[in-house]
Amino acid sequence: MRPLRFCHLTTFYPPHNFGGDGVGIQRLCRALARRGHEVTVVHDSDAFFSLHSGPEPVAQPEPEDSASMRFVRLRSKLGKVSSLLTQQLGRPVVHAAEIRRVLDEGDFDVVNFHNVSLVGGPGLLRYGTGIKLYMAHEHWLVCPSHVLWRHGRELCTGRECLKCVLSYRRPPQLWRYTDALAREGRHVDAFIAMSEFSRAKHREFGFPFDMEVLPYFLPDLPPAPELGAAAPEPAGDDASPHERPYFLFVGRLEKIKGLDDVIPLFRDYADADLLVAGDGEYAATLRALGADVPRVKFLGRVPLEELARYYRHAVGLIVPSVCYETFGIILIEAFRQRTPVLARRIGPFPEIVERAGGGELFSTGEELLAGMRRLQSDPARRDLLARRAEAAFRENWCESAVVPRYLDIIRRAAERRGDARVLDALGDQAPAAHGAPA
Repeated sequence: MRPLRFCHLTTFYPPHNFGGDGVGIQRLCRALARRGHEVTVVHDSDAFFSLHSGPEPVAQPEPEDSASMRFVRLRSKLGKVSSLLTQQLGRPVVHAAEIRRVLDEGDFDVVNFHNVSLVGGPGLLRYGTGIKLYMAHEHWLVCPSHVLWRHGRELCTGRECLKCVLSYRRPPQLWRYTDALAREGRHVDAFIAMSEFSRAKHREFGFPFDMEVLPYFLPDLPPAPELGAAAPEPAGDDASPHERPYFLFVGRLEKIKGLDDVIPLFRDYADADLLVAGDGEYAATLRALGADVPRVKFLGRVPLEELARYYRHAVGLIVPSVCYETFGIILIEAFRQRTPVLARRIGPFPEIVERAGGGELFSTGEELLAGMRRLQSDPARRDLLARRAEAAFRENWCESAVVPRYLDIIRRAAERRGDARVLDALGDQAPAAHGAPA
């Protein structure tokens, strides 16, 4: 038995990324490296710098147990032109030779495509050999804007793609008017959606291939205490980061995140504050909306290591997104810290909250206010939801629960292809998990 050789290809990867999908990919790559596998990550810095105007982001050192990881940054003198060519033609152009070289020399057992919108488009899917996976972190496979948010103002209920993409001030993608995706997608052994909801949306919008479901995950928690034993004390300074009771919002500040509906509620809700952790292009608008609401505090970007304390001491996490997300990683971040969630009844949030039993759903401002009051006025009920949330996290969304399911997807793809080399390498690393929850 030997380690598997993985190549992960993605447009964005930390520190050259914007959202949670890049961090999710990083967690997967590190988890595989910790299990002894060899991991190469290919990502497109041209795409990142075509959208990023600030200083060069600083990369954090890789953990010692990730020493088997290798990184290939695609960077050219053409910059934005490189990204535009890929976006328009749906295949690697400037970086094609470098990608082929990496894949040919690596002789990889598994080639995992992630968000390939600007690193290679559908044409990239024919590159490389071995078992091929595609993880749909966004709805890019069926939506030019990636988010099924039509004309920048409403949920997408039917295709108006040309008019919509122009409303986003993006050039139409020529390849989307051909059979490129259906043709190139045949090179992929397994497509993976991040939630049952996302799989259903791909099917609804005409995606022609079946999809597996595999959620995001976070690092494992220490073992749960024995029944009746006291919970372990948090390490270090665990004082609340805020002097008053508070509800928490975490995420990029964009219109689709729904904070416009939440901030006004705190004009009259006097029992707690709203702490907003994050930044983005919509920040100025939201700050103006909250200028006369003293109970709304904008924290800006909060480092991950500090964010855990904000989760732990919050009355609850508010997730008011108005768009169709593919998962909702902040929900399981809250569950990991024993924090109940109040999430809008939309997209994948109902399946996550209902599976966990660790929060409530709302559709209106009145329902959200009622949920806030219940959480804050009934500590025993909040504690029950918190304990359910943590237990569900351990069962469904921690590293040790999800990575074996990922390896099982690879095993089943190898069985279908008769790939003895991959099956032999996996050995007993991927126990069957066909009925595992999403």
